[in-house]
Amino acid sequence: MTAPARTRTSAELIRAEEPVLAHNYHPLPVVVAGAEGAWVEDVEGRRYLDMLAGYSALNFGHRHPDLIEAAHRQLDRLTLTSRAFHNDRLAVFAERLAALTGQDMVLPMNTGAEAVESGIKVARKWAYDVKGVPDGQATIVVAAENFHGRTTTIVSFSTDETARTGFGPFTPGFRIVPYNDLAALEAAVDDTTAAVLIEPIQGEAGVVIPDDGYLTGVRELTRRKGCLFIADEIQSGLGRTGHTLAVEHEGVEPDVVLLGKALGGGIVPVSAVVARREVLGVLRPGEHGSTFGGNPLAAAVGTAVVELLETGEYQRRAAELGVVLRGGLASLVGKGVLGFRARGLWAGVDIDPAIGTGREVSERLMREGVLVKDTHGSTIRLAPPLTITSGELESALGTLEKVLAH
Repeated sequence: MTAPARTRTSAELIRAEEPVLAHNYHPLPVVVAGAEGAWVEDVEGRRYLDMLAGYSALNFGHRHPDLIEAAHRQLDRLTLTSRAFHNDRLAVFAERLAALTGQDMVLPMNTGAEAVESGIKVARKWAYDVKGVPDGQATIVVAAENFHGRTTTIVSFSTDETARTGFGPFTPGFRIVPYNDLAALEAAVDDTTAAVLIEPIQGEAGVVIPDDGYLTGVRELTRRKGCLFIADEIQSGLGRTGHTLAVEHEGVEPDVVLLGKALGGGIVPVSAVVARREVLGVLRPGEHGSTFGGNPLAAAVGTAVVELLETGEYQRRAAELGVVLRGGLASLVGKGVLGFRARGLWAGVDIDPAIGTGREVSERLMREGVLVKDTHGSTIRLAPPLTITSGELESALGTLEKVLAH
């Protein structure tokens, strides 16, 4: 009789990845084998509180029962048709997502980067067909320190040299201005401008929140100048900040909203461009597409995500627990924390460099059973699932205090 295969340890699995996986990530040395709610478990059975939630892809926690049930039901019926045919799940997904976001039409895609690329294409097509920009001359204005994805076009307008170096030549047609600077934005927009593309809150930059009135100013400026306002809500949207969309903090309605991450419920990649009819209506058959975009499994899970958000429960939880998060972080300022920026259940925390880099602090937290991720320098990001309890959140903050003290 053949003996059962021995389960490899975390250390063995990490070593096994080294020769066979491209080295485009530098993960924390934890090997997750199971998860539920706000908790994950490694192959040795150690439990960790997940304070990253897949960069907001797991807004509803790991294996939310409603989302798992929706996926199981659909797996037993139909998973893929391609868009060569209609499927019975896509219409309801598009209807409910458009209603949730206050828009008219939906362009379903898969990953966040695909949503951004699709938004860029739609904005350029709109500029040529509707605004009358001469062919090939459309420009898009973006903000410095942005993060919109990793494709060659998107890194063309990144200011992160790690993301750019070695990947040129770059795609033309973009103008970069400082974030949170309306005067610079005004100076950059002209008759060739198709759109202003910004994150309402810059996530990868360290959860950078603009001044009150900035988003309102962007909306007013784009209307006055006759160009589109595209809000990248891939990380900030779908409940994370205490509203369905982060732009709602200023009551702003963009022309185009880009969604992803949480839209797939942590189960399948689902993204979308949602926009006014006169914007998305410029696309004609054959001009854009995706084999997997809008597939029945994605539509079923995406609809279940929308149903969770329609109740308002998760937006309220993010707002209420955000008070706990801000209060806990405020108590750590001067005790290893230099400062922080937080909105809802999302925070960028600047650690005193004398204590360690963001990576080092993340590793120390991991050893204490809390998972976070660093960004630039000594900044760490906190973005727990919206299902986290007040007690779990307070426990994570207590662990951070302990790590900073030692």
